Amino acid sequence: MRILNFGSLNIDYVHRVDHIARPGETIAGKSLDIFAGGKGANQSVALARAGAEVTHAGRVGEDGRWLLDKLAEAGVDVSLIQVDPDVRTGHAVIQVDDTGENAILLHGGANQAITPQQIDRALSGFGKGDLLLLQNEINHVPALITAAADRGLSICLNPAPMSDDVRGWPLDKVSLLIVNETEGEALCGEDDPWEMLPKLIELTGGEVIVTLGEQGALYAGPGEAIHQPAIQTDVIDTTAAGDTFIGYFLAHRAADDPVEDCLKAAATASALCVAKAGVMDSIPTDVEISESN
Repeated sequence: MRILNFGSLNIDYVHRVDHIARPGETIAGKSLDIFAGGKGANQSVALARAGAEVTHAGRVGEDGRWLLDKLAEAGVDVSLIQVDPDVRTGHAVIQVDDTGENAILLHGGANQAITPQQIDRALSGFGKGDLLLLQNEINHVPALITAAADRGLSICLNPAPMSDDVRGWPLDKVSLLIVNETEGEALCGEDDPWEMLPKLIELTGGEVIVTLGEQGALYAGPGEAIHQPAIQTDVIDTTAAGDTFIGYFLAHRAADDPVEDCLKAAATASALCVAKAGVMDSIPTDVEISESN
């Protein structure tokens, strides 16, 4: 199975702080680091480091050319990333406090300049048996879902960051929906994760994963429901944990591993990720996963 990830590419400005700034408050940062990021790019790197064949499609400005080199070094095919001279690359301002929790301000930039022509060009090389991975940091996601479904691709959607319009997307064409508790509640109105699962399955007709942070993750598919506990570790930075989970789950799924093994690999990778500072650079390799077992 080939995987096309049509997703965001960001430059992340990560500020270490004593605590997340409250409304009206000005605080001093301890340090500033600049990283490659974006939910889409992070998930592509996680896929590649887990051993999957992944092509990333997306858009950056001239200031983001170095992101292509970063992804390529991780093993991602970047041939479908377009450099746009007329816009700036998307960026995120991330506060990370002493407990590892974060708050993120996102600017879309080139991620919001995807064109129908770019979508057609990216999808033209993929078809039945392939997988399209999507998040909610680029424009034209509903059009991508419909066009991919028409070509026979399976579709995995991680609708983060969640927005009101997601409820109006063609979710019935999604094969695998991956959300956290907050996103799941926004989609179906249920705050209990176990009660959330059947309601989310009704929306898509496919499989569902609800990630639960320190409580692990829930999976629901045809005739089964599985709870994967989190792997306990010292938390340094949770920023890329969810993206790492998704990349590793899909990579193992593409290799036809049993769902239980996919979940365990994803949980292990997330634990290694949160034990490091940084964003994309904190995503572990499959070698690190093997050494941790």
